[in-house]
Amino acid sequence: MRDLELPQQPGLRARGFFAPAADDSADRMRDAPTEAFSAAIRAAYPTEAEYDRMLTRKMRRRASGPYRIPTLDEMSGYVRRFLAAHVQGGFTLSEERWLTGGASKLQFGFTLNWKDPAAGQTSTRLVVRMEPAESLNATSRRREHQIITAIAKTVPVPRTHWVDADGEWFPEPAIVYEFIQGTAKPSDDRQRVSGTGTHFGPELRSRLAPQFMQHLAAIHTFDWSGAQLDAFDVPAIGSTQSALWQLNRVRRFWEEDRGEDFPLIEYAANWLEDNLPELDRVSVLHGDYRSGNFLFDEKAGHITGWLDWERGYLGDRHRDLAYTATQLFGNVAEDGKTFLVSGLLPMEQFYEDYERLSGLKVDPRRLHYYRVFNTYQLMASSMASSYRVVRLGKSHQDVLLAFVEGAVCSLADELLKSMENC
Repeated sequence: MRDLELPQQPGLRARGFFAPAADDSADRMRDAPTEAFSAAIRAAYPTEAEYDRMLTRKMRRRASGPYRIPTLDEMSGYVRRFLAAHVQGGFTLSEERWLTGGASKLQFGFTLNWKDPAAGQTSTRLVVRMEPAESLNATSRRREHQIITAIAKTVPVPRTHWVDADGEWFPEPAIVYEFIQGTAKPSDDRQRVSGTGTHFGPELRSRLAPQFMQHLAAIHTFDWSGAQLDAFDVPAIGSTQSALWQLNRVRRFWEEDRGEDFPLIEYAANWLEDNLPELDRVSVLHGDYRSGNFLFDEKAGHITGWLDWERGYLGDRHRDLAYTATQLFGNVAEDGKTFLVSGLLPMEQFYEDYERLSGLKVDPRRLHYYRVFNTYQLMASSMASSYRVVRLGKSHQDVLLAFVEGAVCSLADELLKSMENC
């Protein structure tokens, strides 16, 4: 990575809210935040109501000590008590096990033998997806449940059955949905974390790429107006609300979690605030649309389901478009020079196919804005949340989250290059 020399811009000013973080007292303050500390950050960076609730919950529980992973027997007990309160009639459980995968959530699988109100007496393979004490993304199981339910007839997603939005039955908030068969990466790709530079190969990507694009267009053109999405705030068309809420969300967890100062982060946040784009259309966004977050049948070349909707929101489609095309999630084709979006298709084709399938235009100016924003967000979560979660032992994925911090150098270089083009 090059030395970080910030672009010169008239009137550049630092608007970071708090004092420098690179000292022991600042770290201790963030390890055990006071109500006054949290309230000041909340007031400085207002965001969507449900995000505010989840971030506030995180800060209030932070000083409770390290995270303890439930044993298999304990998790089985939580599941049985939850089902006893939510299932009509008798039921039995079998094949109880931990599931691997995911950079943040704890996942428990089991088979439920029960009388499904929609299908009658049956056996259903289910997954409990539960928060650790803290994760890379402080997100809402209520929102995840609502958005998956809303989009279920539009793209393949797991059927959701129940949600414990406030951790009443489980140690932390959890969602229960059906297991989807499939893999997140080709069987011969063993070298990478799923979703970061996945190599599909020419034959497999020729089958997956069209579905990948059709699903993205279908999500963005979905009519959400009649869906039950009361955990989502709706930004006003013609306003900068959508972009500002997202910027404030990142600024907030940066101030809550960071362990050091980084001038490029502050510069980028200032630029993003000064260049907030107006919203032309409210779309449902996946929020993390990329390889690694869909499952597929490798033999058939068919996408079987989209997962990880926790970062979904109502806003500007350009945010998804820019995020999906992030360098971190793609790779170079066999010719050694063509960049493949999410390892699936060339950049130019990605945008051309999107416009053709969705009927929506891609605005280069807003696309550039969200390229800067997405890299800024990835840097902030990698430097701040990963650091704080690992430092305090708040997740079972501490090794993976420490690994994620290693992406900061390449992300900083990408952010700097995008800022030079502003």
